[in-house]
Amino acid sequence: MAGSADEENLSMKMDSEWNEEAEEELRAIESAYAVAKRKNSDFDLEESSSQRRRLPGWANAASPYGRKTHDLCDGNVHHISKIDGSPFRCPKNGFCTFSPTPCQAYLTPRHPVFTFGGRTVYSKTSAEVEQTTKEILDKIEQLKHDANEISLGFDLEWKPIFSKGTAPRKTAVLQICMDSSDCYVMHIIHSGIPPILKSLLEDSSSFKVGIGIANDATKISRDYNVCLTSLVDLSRYANFKLGGAPKNWGLCSLIEMLTCKQLLKSNKIRMGDWEASELSKDQLHYAATDAFASWYLYQILKTFPDPKPKT
Repeated sequence: MAGSADEENLSMKMDSEWNEEAEEELRAIESAYAVAKRKNSDFDLEESSSQRRRLPGWANAASPYGRKTHDLCDGNVHHISKIDGSPFRCPKNGFCTFSPTPCQAYLTPRHPVFTFGGRTVYSKTSAEVEQTTKEILDKIEQLKHDANEISLGFDLEWKPIFSKGTAPRKTAVLQICMDSSDCYVMHIIHSGIPPILKSLLEDSSSFKVGIGIANDATKISRDYNVCLTSLVDLSRYANFKLGGAPKNWGLCSLIEMLTCKQLLKSNKIRMGDWEASELSKDQLHYAATDAFASWYLYQILKTFPDPKPKT
């Protein structure tokens, strides 16, 4: 990244433990926050640049499953510690300074990669899916004591068809993510949907969040007679929070907008065989990252101010 005099002055003020990539991402999030707030209130940008805002707890939390991995951008090996899998350490005081400058000004020609760096729990038999669902329900019960609401990043995968007039294949994979530590990938084409999982999906006390989630609800209803409830479409939610002209957000575009990172969507994996007897590591990582991205975006958008009612 080419550094200007202003950027050099800024870097000198950073905490000794602060990470330039983390500063870049946090500037991006605050930039979007400032734009949304400016559109909905008399927000003073000059004043905002000197403000300090405490991040939500999930943004400062590092995954307990730190491990080495190869970065998909440059092949370098690094330790995963940040919520989205890239290196990150917050200042000891827990505060981060934000700037309203648009994130594009700080980007290298190639964005850092957004990825899931926690534990992927894969289940493909009915008994395994039941055990996985029990684990999710236990975590939900724990969260109910500390959180006002429960949100589940949600997504589905199925085998594509390549001939006209052929009916769509049955949903093969269902994935759920509810924090930065664990994502659950269930191979339901083999296990089916046990009653305990059906009960979780139909429970209205937890929000299921994703892009175009109404279509996923229709799909799983047709395939497995499950009535998915309490849906939050992230594209509509982003338009509500960000204001301005409505946009048809996709998962990749919304990740780029709010984090200045790129979500890699390999066509080879996306169009692969999701009905295989066992999913590959690449398929598992793809599925987990999609569900995690939905959960992550919802956590960010929740912190944005609601627009003021029109008078």
